[in-house]
Amino acid sequence: MIPIGQPLSNTEVWVLDQQSRMVPVGVPGELCIGGDGLARGYIGRPELTAEKFVPHPYSRNAGARLYRTGDLVRYREDGNIEFLKRMDQQVKVRGFRVELGEIESTLNQYRAVMESIVVDRKDSSGDIRLIAYFVPEVGVEPTSLELLTFLQEKLPSYMLPSAFMAMKEIPLTPNGKVDRRALPAPEQIEVSTAGFIAPRTEMEQLVAEIWCEILGITQVGADSNFFDLGGHSLLATRVMNRIRERCGVELPLRVLFEFPTVVSLAAKLDDARPKETELSRILDILVNMENISEEEVTTLLAQSESQSQV
Repeated sequence: MIPIGQPLSNTEVWVLDQQSRMVPVGVPGELCIGGDGLARGYIGRPELTAEKFVPHPYSRNAGARLYRTGDLVRYREDGNIEFLKRMDQQVKVRGFRVELGEIESTLNQYRAVMESIVVDRKDSSGDIRLIAYFVPEVGVEPTSLELLTFLQEKLPSYMLPSAFMAMKEIPLTPNGKVDRRALPAPEQIEVSTAGFIAPRTEMEQLVAEIWCEILGITQVGADSNFFDLGGHSLLATRVMNRIRERCGVELPLRVLFEFPTVVSLAAKLDDARPKETELSRILDILVNMENISEEEVTTLLAQSESQSQV
């Protein structure tokens, strides 16, 4: 790796840990800059200024400050500074701190993946979702389920991406860094409609509608797999809660793992719904008719109850 050198004249450079303590040679820390050329802060952004321009812990000058660059670096034995990576690759997902680079490194170990980049995005409900963009080997394109299964063996559940997007190449800026702004959002990915089967029954349409709401997508086919679409255990819990609210059917969470497609889950829900008797359906019609007496309705109710007991 090529070092970024040493500080210029009248410039201070410190390599500090999260507690603003100096780290020894070879140990990674955040690059902090001070000195005569330090800016006063960000224009019109007092919160960001307070976060990045912090009191200088080792200066004798009153009011001296350091700028926290967000770069992870370390001192080499020759006194030069070596850049390692950006610290903002660490994100918080469901209460856990996640190192995006660790996910990328693990994903790159898969035989059919040439390179990858993982980013965090907020979905329509405001939750953080991890999206993995990858360049597959020529002539091979692994499915989302294959990649998810591979990562499940090596990473905890909170580090698993919610979606996998195959790309011809990872977009780069003119200076060779990953252009994260050029990465398409999941809902912007063009989905092929070849072989697409629309939900057919009322229950399939309901399941597809719930998945669209929970996953923040616009289209779900009858054969779509919940986990291929970016679903995970937390979202699966929300799906089953929404099904209970909309259908009045309460099933254990494992059902979605056993029946992960729209058509299979809809069939399971149809089986679990209480069945109406033919008499009760006829009774519903008769109750709304004006030419039936109250006594006749009572008699039909008694017959319906007797039939249910049989």
